[in-house]
Amino acid sequence: QVQLVESGGGSVQAGGSLRLSCAAAAYIISDYCMGWFRQAPGKEREGVAAIARDGTTKYTDSVKGRFTISKDAAKNTLYLQMDSLKSEDTAEYYCAGSRRWPCALIEGWFGYWGQGTQVTVSS
Repeated sequence: QVQLVESGGGSVQAGGSLRLSCAAAAYIISDYCMGWFRQAPGKEREGVAAIARDGTTKYTDSVKGRFTISKDAAKNTLYLQMDSLKSEDTAEYYCAGSRRWPCALIEGWFGYWGQGTQVTVSS
């Protein structure tokens, strides 16, 4: 059974930073397409960032230049570094894993999900 466990959410003022972590088995972190998704109140869940097996990354336009996705298989962990946070980044953030190729921010391709961690940005 694939388990993904997020941590690192919290409350921060606009302009601040947070780093989310997602713990999983090493083979998942290294071999799967891994992604971060978010869902704000009253909105649909959207893809934020993804990282492929070879380390190639993809970002949704609204976070480019502010967020960085990375992984460390030795630590069994996926990260999302979030800088210059805005109030519109407020959402529940989910870590997800996919065995599909190519690695893309397509929610339906991700079959493994964490429980989510809340990020609140106050202006």
